[in-house]
Amino acid sequence: MKHFIFHRNSHAINYAMVLKVLGQLLIIEAGFMALPLTVSLLSHEHDSMAFAIAIVLTLLTGLSFNFFSRPENRILKRRDGMLLASMVWIVFSLFGMLPFILCETPLNVSEAFFEAMSGFTTTGATVIREVEQCSKGILIWRSLTQWIGGLGIILFTLTFIPALNNSGGMMLFHAEATGIKHDKLAARIEHTAKILWGLYTLLTLTLILLLSCGPISFFDSVCHSLTCISTGGYSTQNQGIAAYDSPYIKSVLTLFMFIGGVSFSLIIVAVKQSWRELWRNDVFRSYVYTIVIYYIIVVSAIIFRQHVTGWESVTIDPLFHIVSALTSTGFSAGNWEGWGFLVLTLTFFMMYMGACAGSTAGGAKIDRMVYLTKNFLFVVRKYVRPRLLASVDVNGQYVNEERGSEIAAFIFIYTILIFIGGVVLVAEGFPIVDAFFSSVSCISNNGLGSGVTGITGSYDFLPPTGKWVMSILMLAGRLEIITLITILTPSFWQK
Repeated sequence: MKHFIFHRNSHAINYAMVLKVLGQLLIIEAGFMALPLTVSLLSHEHDSMAFAIAIVLTLLTGLSFNFFSRPENRILKRRDGMLLASMVWIVFSLFGMLPFILCETPLNVSEAFFEAMSGFTTTGATVIREVEQCSKGILIWRSLTQWIGGLGIILFTLTFIPALNNSGGMMLFHAEATGIKHDKLAARIEHTAKILWGLYTLLTLTLILLLSCGPISFFDSVCHSLTCISTGGYSTQNQGIAAYDSPYIKSVLTLFMFIGGVSFSLIIVAVKQSWRELWRNDVFRSYVYTIVIYYIIVVSAIIFRQHVTGWESVTIDPLFHIVSALTSTGFSAGNWEGWGFLVLTLTFFMMYMGACAGSTAGGAKIDRMVYLTKNFLFVVRKYVRPRLLASVDVNGQYVNEERGSEIAAFIFIYTILIFIGGVVLVAEGFPIVDAFFSSVSCISNNGLGSGVTGITGSYDFLPPTGKWVMSILMLAGRLEIITLITILTPSFWQK
């Protein structure tokens, strides 16, 4: 049988090694599909056949990639890692959409890819209008895709493929991790991945236990725990969290959405050293202050518009919505659009900003906003005192000019892509507010909708072109744009 062998110096990209790792990743994805298959079998659902077929196709493809690829050089370099980090989300979505196509209530290709990409990127935008009619297998698969994508597919893989620790693992970590700076918690990258995934799993199990104590079934507790700590936002109910009408459920989810928006590395450092490390962190303090400021404004808007219907309407509900929007979870606990245009505008900016880097949240990240604010104040001081010698730092670490330029470029491209997405949807006939809201919601991996995609609608209103464009925005947002754009440049592919 013929193998794919690439000579070491004949290509700029180590295609054979990239293909081999992709094959290993597909084998892992097939393993994850065993959970919804088991749930479907235990529930005596016909969708068990859909998962069985999906598992076979995914497994055979993964085994083929892994077996037929014979790389002479097993070292993954920078460009190899960037290509792999981009391709894995696309490949996972292509095979992850199979159950949605093969199930009893099938989606078409554009809808299924949108749903899978929304899941793996933890966006939470859905094209399924009647979620409650889906089988338990499909519901658990939707939730599981978000849990897998929460900390990152590559990061999960590093815990199971130790060989990558010495052949590009750190570079893969950098290609997929979010934010300005990526911290290692251990000398070996695989140990860092295990520590992060250990905390992630512990938080998930804790949340399942806490939700199970409320007015919610165990199955729903599992599904919502998987999508909460990953800040994904998929729900098993058409009305979202509002369907349970429980202050306890909303309070628990608010707490864990907040935790999901904090850098996991920072949480681990705080546990090992001192909880004071949290408050000493510039970004964490900004995160808390942002929530407090938005809460005061939103509650004032609710009171001004006379939407006070009880103690929950000025306590739990606004806080739930703010944390949901800021952490890019996208859970909905009521008709927040009725709170007025000011709240809609603030929600737009919360989605744009996002929470802390190193968390499971999307958005531009508060870290970058902290830097931009400090840099702006520094520039103002320099105008007043031209000879001033100072530097811009975040969490006590100096941000050099090169890194500052990267941040500025990111914000610029991020905003341009939002504009392009909005224009595409307007051209497709969407109202301008709904179009740009949906665009920022997708690129920030948030999933909240407004107007036609709001609490009473879904993203199934998008035409096929709109679904594909929004899927690309989700991927760009999850990879934080630069990685995806880099592989599209001609120079990336040159030797």
